[in-house]
Formats: sequence, C-alpha cells, structure tokens
Amino acid sequence: MKPSKVVIPCILIVITLILILGCSDPFENTTNPLQVGVVYVSSPGDMGYTYMHEIGTRALENHFGEQIEVIRMMNIPENQSSVQAFNILVDSGCNIIFGTSYNYQEYMLSVAQQNPNVLFEHCSGYLGNENMSSYFARMYQARYLTGIIAGSMTESDKIGYVASFSTPEIVRGINAFTLGVRSVNPEASVYVEWSGSWYNPTIERQLAVDLLSQGCDVLAQHQDSSSVVSEAVTQSKYAIGYNADFGSILNNDRVLVSSMWCWENYMIPSVQAALDGTWENQTYWGGFEDDMIMLSSISSLVPNDVRLLVDQKQQAMKNKTFDVFWGELKDTTGTIRQSAGEELSDYNLLTMNWFVEGVINNND
Repeated sequence: MKPSKVVIPCILIVITLILILGCSDPFENTTNPLQVGVVYVSSPGDMGYTYMHEIGTRALENHFGEQIEVIRMMNIPENQSSVQAFNILVDSGCNIIFGTSYNYQEYMLSVAQQNPNVLFEHCSGYLGNENMSSYFARMYQARYLTGIIAGSMTESDKIGYVASFSTPEIVRGINAFTLGVRSVNPEASVYVEWSGSWYNPTIERQLAVDLLSQGCDVLAQHQDSSSVVSEAVTQSKYAIGYNADFGSILNNDRVLVSSMWCWENYMIPSVQAALDGTWENQTYWGGFEDDMIMLSSISSLVPNDVRLLVDQKQQAMKNKTFDVFWGELKDTTGTIRQSAGEELSDYNLLTMNWFVEGVINNND
C-alpha cells in the first residue's frame, strides 16, 4: 500500500438509492441511486492489494448497475489527510463508504462518529461504531495451502519471504505459510526479510535478490507489487504470488500459485443491506467457507499429488473440519505455545506477535 503526498480523488460512474440513517430512525429508501464511496491507498494499476479491491468494486457496479453510483478516491495516505477524503465523500452525498487499508481505521472512525447518517465499512481493522463495521478475510488459510506447494517444490529447503511490517496480520500469514511448508517438508525453513513499506518495488526487488543469494529457491511475499515474484522467475526460481494472479499476469509457470482476495463477496451483501434498510454494524472475518479468499490456478509444474493434497486441505477448511492453527504449535525457541487438541482463538490470531518453528526472522 503506497503512500502519497497528494490526495487524488478520482470520481467514476454509476449509483443506487439514497439511504438515510438517523440516530434512532430506521433506514428509508428513496428512488435515487445509492452513493457508494471507496477509498484506496494506491491506484489499482499497482496489480496488488488495491487492484483486488478494484476488482471487487467493479463486481459491485456490475451487480447493481444503475442502482448505485460509485465514487473512488485513490492514492489517499494513511494519515490525517484521509479525514479530508472521507469528508469529501460524505459531502458528495455518499450513503456508504468503504475504507480499504488498515491505518485508515482511526480516521474513518472519527468521521463516522461525526456523521451518524452515513454507513462506514473498514477493511482489516478492529474499530467500530453504531454506523461503522470492520471486515476482513482469513488469508492465512490460503497462505497455508501455498506453503504446502512451496514446501513440496523447494530443493534447497530454503524459502524466502519478503514482508512489509510485523503486524499481526503479516506475522499470522508468515506462520500459516510456514506451517504449510513444514507439513510436507519438516526440514525446510522460511527466511523473512522486511521492507518497511507496503509498496516499494525497488526495495522489494533488492530483498528478493538477497534471499536468492542466500540459497532460497522459492520466494513468497506480503507486498503490494509483483517485484519479488518477477525477480524470482527472472532468476529461474519459483515464486508464490499474492493479491492478484501473478502467474497469469507475468505469463510464467514458475509462479506456482497465488493467494487472492474476493472482496466483492463482502461488498455486495453490505450494499444490498444498505439498499434494503437492514444494514447492521458487525465485525466480520470470513474464509474459504464464505468464498472471501481463493487460490489461482496451480502451475502445471506442481505434481498432481501435491495438487490433490491442496484440494483436500482446502475442502476441509471449507467444511470446518480442519484449520491452520489447530493442534500443537511451537515457536522459534521450541517453546510449546499450544498443546495438541487445542485451537487458537480468533483473539490470539488477531493479536499474534510470535513466529512458529521454522521461521528465520532476519531482523532478529
């Protein structure tokens, strides 16, 4: 998610029905299109995090047609200036506003508290209000499956991972990926390098070069560009994509698989509830069972038995007969953090700040 010094509102197309939320009054529908605001931290052209949110927004427009009009604001920094962006959308008549990046949440909350007649939806945070929900997807489930593929394909038993910040979301993803790797290859380790940025293709590429020079032969990432993946395949190594389907974008089968978001499967029901006058604030966290995440097609280079295992594990997660952080868990010191037969709670997942056995944190 790349910052910008300039607030660039970009207003595009179509809309639905005005909804009015009073402090104690019920929602009322009118014959006008519903105004939907969407705030992006970068432009969709980054082919990463914002790109997948834009795919969700386009699906929203296609689903509702002339019932809604969407106003997009792009390249909005995660700081006080985002308040201006949210207020512009309020002043433009938006009835429901989606903020798509983690550090928007405090600024969105302040605007939500001042505008009780507008609905707010914040992605990836935890703050809420009577008129503000938070929503996210259990990407760690997909990370685990991609880890199975990476662990099966490595020959050096060294897998690299370029990450942005050590937030619980990213720590959780690294841990899930590592658990997937070691479920099929207990000798493999995941080497993590930190960029300190959501979006900095130059730094991301250099960290990829560093990991490859250490002998890593598969690279994964939690970054918003495709630089890590591109560097891996350029050096004839394997890569795991994230956000978008990098295998298709780069047209290279050395991208073994990509884990992807499906934001439309939350956004469409939320807007429908606003139209119906049934919207209620919530804290939502959906996974494979809700089709909030998905895997891209798997490269033909991955053996069939590995594909079958991935399919079986994904179906088990959908059926809720298996999840990533069930059973015994050890941290990097060998200390048992969870005993066999136990399941890590959502609270502990959402506040995770320790690494599982097999992670080599190069910041330590």
